[in-house]
Amino acid sequence: MEDMRKTELFERMSIPKAVLTLSIPTVLSSLVMVLYNLADTYFVGMLQDPIQNSAVTLAAPVLLAFNAVNNLFGVGSSSMMSRALGAKDYDTVRRSSAFGFYCALICGVLFSILTTIFRPSLLGLLGADGSTTRATMEYMRWTVTCGAAPAILNVVMAYLVRAEGATLHASIGTMSGCALNIVLDPIFILPWGLNMGAAGAGLATFLSNCFACLYFFVLLFVRRGRTYVCVQPAMARPRKELVKGVFGVGVPASIQNLLNVTGMTVLNNFTAVFGPDAIAAMGISYKINMIPMYIALGVSQGLMPLVSYNYGSGNCGRLKKAVIFAEKISLAFSTAVAVFYFFASGTLVGLFMKTEAVVAYGSRFLRRMCVAQPFLCVDFLAVGVFQACGLGQYSLLFAVLRKIVLEIPALYILNYFFPLYGLACAQATAEVVLAVAAVVILMRLFRRMSAEGTPLQYRREKK
Repeated sequence: MEDMRKTELFERMSIPKAVLTLSIPTVLSSLVMVLYNLADTYFVGMLQDPIQNSAVTLAAPVLLAFNAVNNLFGVGSSSMMSRALGAKDYDTVRRSSAFGFYCALICGVLFSILTTIFRPSLLGLLGADGSTTRATMEYMRWTVTCGAAPAILNVVMAYLVRAEGATLHASIGTMSGCALNIVLDPIFILPWGLNMGAAGAGLATFLSNCFACLYFFVLLFVRRGRTYVCVQPAMARPRKELVKGVFGVGVPASIQNLLNVTGMTVLNNFTAVFGPDAIAAMGISYKINMIPMYIALGVSQGLMPLVSYNYGSGNCGRLKKAVIFAEKISLAFSTAVAVFYFFASGTLVGLFMKTEAVVAYGSRFLRRMCVAQPFLCVDFLAVGVFQACGLGQYSLLFAVLRKIVLEIPALYILNYFFPLYGLACAQATAEVVLAVAAVVILMRLFRRMSAEGTPLQYRREKK
């Protein structure tokens, strides 16, 4: 019965219904994750202390680095799982999930150990100075030293559950942790509670990630025998074709996030020169701008199992229709939000901090950042298609173009000609170029699929 439901969703359900069935839970999960990210900023901002808010902003690249592991084993393993499902190779589905799970667990523990050992040097690299070092260190104690493993593991497990079409369960797991974080934040951060400031935000994040992991373990226990997600150690043994399939997609996705960390670190270091008010404003603006960005990412991630399955089964027409439909809804939403942000930037920043300097900086930052949104959704969807089809070389190309070729050089150039405010324009500069490249490459890929059938990379890997 469970297999019949999956077959109906991936093979016969109408395109709009299938896309929305997979994407809506993922988008809702992304929205809750945005609220969870904004909660730290909002409640720490209520302290009206730019130093505490700067701590959350300065530590953000380290938390973003978790996504390098999430993508390596979450995106890589889930893509391999969905392609194997399309080819009816259920043994590979189980082995891919076990391999991804245990590799993520090991990497999370190593991440905690290494960042703790090299913390003094890391704080300087992040842009912390005499006024912000202590608050940043206290925030990272909970989110990184104690929290790296659960933070990584709950995201990877959501990817594995989502790979077989159970997007609702994946989203509930993610949202449960985020909801708990939002509830705990004011208790741990504010003076009427434990009055821990940024450290309290870190503790709330750690506990919420542990709770999300617990949800997924309970889910796998309840659904045992009805799920292909496997966490048996014996099934995690690496095999050449398995490692190649997971790493072929996961490594480019991981490099993409490491480059994102590099870009954010460069941005924070440029901004730090202008003081805590500018750092806080940049962090607030960036997180507000994450709302449509995470929704576009949610559509892309929700679509991936459908694309992977139909790629693995050779149904090119259904794959193409799904991508086009998802692009239409994502582009329309991102454009509408960008227009709203442009005109309401000052009001939105003021919701988080009332400091006049922070609002002035932040409103200008947000107006420049939001221009990138329509182009970003095109780019995200294209990268999602590449990852779903096992075409890691294309997603790696886009990652290198975005950060190394376009965005980081733009940070240096724009900051030179337009100090501080030019920094917020760097992302839009990169995304315009990448959106054009994404459309061109997707059109060529679809034409090639139509001419050759599907380039069944998964089946070639098996041989």
